[in-house]
Amino acid sequence: MQTETKPELYKALGLTDFEYAEIQKRLGREPNKLETYLFSAMWSEHCGYMHSRKYLSKFPIGGAVSHGENAGGIQIGEHVIVFKVESHNHPSAVEPFQGAATGIGGIIRDILAIGARPIALLDSLKFGKITDNFSKHIFDGVVRGISHYGNCIGVPTVAGEVGFDESYTDSPLVNVMAVGIVKKDKIRSAKAEPNKVVIVVGSHTGRDGIHGASFASKELNENSKEDRPSVQVGDPFIKKVLIEATLEILDLKEVQSCQDFGAAGLLSSSSEMAYKGECGIDLHLDRVHLREDGMQPWEIMLSESQERMLFVVEEEGVEKVLNIAEKYEIPSSIIGNTTETGCFKLFWNAEEVANLPPEILAEAPKYTLNEEEPEYINEYRNLTLDKNIPINEAVEKMVCDPNFASKKWVYRQYDHTVGTRTAVKPAQSGAAGIWIHEEGGVIGLAIDSNGRQVFLNPHEGAKNSVWECCRNLISSGFKPLGVTDCLNYGNPEKDEVAYQFVKSVEGIADACREAKAPVVSGNVSFYNESPDRRVFPTPTIGMIGYTNSADKLLKAAFSNKETVILLGKEITDDSNTGGSLYQRVLYDFIGGEVDKTNADLEKKFEETIFELRDNKLIGGCIDVSEGGLFGAVFEGVKNGNTGFKGSLIFCKDEEKALFGEITGRYVISTAELEKTKKILQSKQVQYKILGKCVNNIMEFDKYSFDLRKLYDLYDKSIELEMER
Repeated sequence: MQTETKPELYKALGLTDFEYAEIQKRLGREPNKLETYLFSAMWSEHCGYMHSRKYLSKFPIGGAVSHGENAGGIQIGEHVIVFKVESHNHPSAVEPFQGAATGIGGIIRDILAIGARPIALLDSLKFGKITDNFSKHIFDGVVRGISHYGNCIGVPTVAGEVGFDESYTDSPLVNVMAVGIVKKDKIRSAKAEPNKVVIVVGSHTGRDGIHGASFASKELNENSKEDRPSVQVGDPFIKKVLIEATLEILDLKEVQSCQDFGAAGLLSSSSEMAYKGECGIDLHLDRVHLREDGMQPWEIMLSESQERMLFVVEEEGVEKVLNIAEKYEIPSSIIGNTTETGCFKLFWNAEEVANLPPEILAEAPKYTLNEEEPEYINEYRNLTLDKNIPINEAVEKMVCDPNFASKKWVYRQYDHTVGTRTAVKPAQSGAAGIWIHEEGGVIGLAIDSNGRQVFLNPHEGAKNSVWECCRNLISSGFKPLGVTDCLNYGNPEKDEVAYQFVKSVEGIADACREAKAPVVSGNVSFYNESPDRRVFPTPTIGMIGYTNSADKLLKAAFSNKETVILLGKEITDDSNTGGSLYQRVLYDFIGGEVDKTNADLEKKFEETIFELRDNKLIGGCIDVSEGGLFGAVFEGVKNGNTGFKGSLIFCKDEEKALFGEITGRYVISTAELEKTKKILQSKQVQYKILGKCVNNIMEFDKYSFDLRKLYDLYDKSIELEMER
């Protein structure tokens, strides 16, 4: 690389001819070798969002706090609940343990950088089929990585989702959401001001993670294992003390701004601070504390060594910052200062080696995507199933499928109670709950995705993903408040992917406006494909809600002798249930029309459930999603250790009636049937009495099941597969 000519260099670093010509045009000259390295990282898709920035402006942001910073949030009282979800997909594909672990480290730093204390983690994980040994290896490593890092730093992993599909075999999706809390008047910005001192606090800089941003901005192939050096290595024990040190440093009035070292390391953190603050910055790279000898300026700038934070500090606060770092036994270095020049300058042994306007680095070209509806969409809409699986066999296949079965094997590896804030534990409700002692009450946390539906109908599938997240919060007793998203797709330069992405963004934007839930933060992950396959378009939606009293929490468990009621539409033979899990599980097929969400009905059911809750009439509440009506009833009786006797089939197509997924439905249980009916009738909502909870029985319509066998299949499916 050292001897390559410039065309060979910029092409080897992933810059196109057009991009290099644009750099020359904006600079009015050719960039030198170091500057070319800088542009290759900042103009990568991972840092520059070149194929997505134009479209993300469609998201509603009204009501969000600190939107545009490292993370955004929603205000509750005097505090702001800060939250963000990001991906670490490519690193997890080649090094699952470290890829997942450092994904947590990175998202924690985003929360930390604006002054918030991290209080919870969630994850959305997608893998190839669990019967595939390679996918099993990735699954095991990712879960261990999340468990190791999260448990060590003392932040509970309280909720998540895990899915398996062949489309994710080569490109697993590892999306991690972090949640924090900060008083509104304590929020920090990444905007730097001139004439301040720049200080690095955290681990020594090494060569790990170099080219990480570029690695995440290309498709995976048979040579991707060679990119292992691009995967960072985390140290959760240093992160634990770095959290405390950072929060203490940010309490100093002399600290003006803060930024974490994420993708592209010192380069992105420093140049973005200068860009946002419209000031210059001088960095002396020979002053950065290093872990390895002989590192070159470009390596120091692009290193993604973990557990590092960058601070801009007034002169009189410098010693205070250094003393706090020393108290926590964390290395620190004064590496430069902000200026009024408006230039991003790098020095090496007192020699100027780069001089760029920060806005040129930060403002990569915005591409217009060539979106074209794929031919497969109409083809798949018209596909039909040849149904021939008996219901008894179908039920057993559903309950033991890893997409539906218990995820205990996963969440039992996580410490979900550390920190004493956990109010609702995993699997107790549709959403997790975290105490907000500072304001009273509990915040609800949920994360959801449905790549199958988005594949069939990107707009409606993405809308449904937002509303499904809302229903998980509502069914747990929380009022939905705000959204973060992680948008996972294939190569955006391909028309089919461009269409999937743009229509998904529009669907999410529409749903968030309807739900009055602003998008406070987010992330885009492209190039999740290999020569053999592409992931389903998978927008992951993270959401928070709130209730002011723990008395208003709802559980996903029914009790013996309670009556079970469906709120919402019954499935008919004409219902649109495209993308349902049962299609994939029973027939390895997806097709048909995706059901459309009706926002007015969604809001009406929210009001109804909360009125029933406030009148103490709900025993358990579950939204109907994967697994359909049977899945919701089964979950309620399983969690409540009871059984069910009644009717679930209301059309000729029995599989569709039991397992079909249409939007806007809940299953509740009540011990006060007449009072419940009175409210349901007054709210003029559609409902159907399904039956009663009866111990040790699972009978509906003409079918009867060995309940203990079903429970055993459900509980042990993933565990037994991982032991094979």
